Amino acid sequence: MYQRVKDLREDSDKTQKEVANDLGLWLNTYRNYETGKREIPLDIAIAIAKYYHVSVDYLAGLTDDPHKLK
Repeated sequence: MYQRVKDLREDSDKTQKEVANDLGLWLNTYRNYETGKREIPLDIAIAIAKYYHVSVDYLAGLTDDPHKLK
């Protein structure tokens, strides 16, 4: 999940600080989610999925289709 979150951010040409601010998170907290040092809670995973317009299933690695579970 962590790599997908990082990839989505990089593909969007956003900084960690921008995403953290947009999601209402502390930068260190977001950075720890993205590096895998901290588990991403379900509510934050949902917020990230909505932010990038992808499914939580995609973030979790259950599908390679970012929009739906096959």
